[in-house]
Amino acid sequence: MKLARLVVLSAAALLLASSGFARAETKVVLSDTHICCPACVRDAGAILKGIEGVTGKCDQKAKSITITAKDDATAQKAIDALAAGGFHGKTDSKDVTVKDDSGVKKGQVKTLTITGVHNCCGACTSALKNTLKKVEGVKGDTVVNKMTTFDVTGEFDAEAVIKALNAAGFHAKVK
Repeated sequence: MKLARLVVLSAAALLLASSGFARAETKVVLSDTHICCPACVRDAGAILKGIEGVTGKCDQKAKSITITAKDDATAQKAIDALAAGGFHGKTDSKDVTVKDDSGVKKGQVKTLTITGVHNCCGACTSALKNTLKKVEGVKGDTVVNKMTTFDVTGEFDAEAVIKALNAAGFHAKVK
C-alpha cells in the first residue's frame, strides 16, 4: 500500500515538473519605442490585451515594452500587433523581431505618403516632425495631431525617412 502511494505521488510530481518545463514562457523587451505619454502607454497596453497568452508592461521612462507570452509564436504576434499599431523598437531576442514591412523602395523621391504611425498626442506629433526635419532633403510634412497618415515632401531618400522614423520608435509603412 505504501509503495503504491509512493508510486502515485512520484508520478504526480513528475507530471507537474514536466508540465512546468513544457510551459516555459517567452519574455521579450521592445526597447527604443516611442511611448511619450500615458495615452501611448494605454494604447500599447490595449493592443497587448487583445492577444491571448500575452501580458505586457510599458515603461514610459525607459521607452520600453516588456512582453511575456506563452511561447515565441505568441510573442511574435504581440510584436507584430504593436508594429501594426505604429510602435517600433528593437527586441532583445534573436527569434522574435520587428519585421520590415514598410514597403519602402530605395531611391530618391519628391513625395512619400506614410501610414500606420502611432500619433496620439502633441508630443508624438512634435517627435514625428522633429524626426522628419533631420532627414536630408525633407522640406515639409503634413503631420497633424492624431492622424496616422501623412505626406513627406522635398527631394530625399525614401528609405532614410523610414529608417529615421523607426529609430525614433515609430513603425511606418509607405502607402
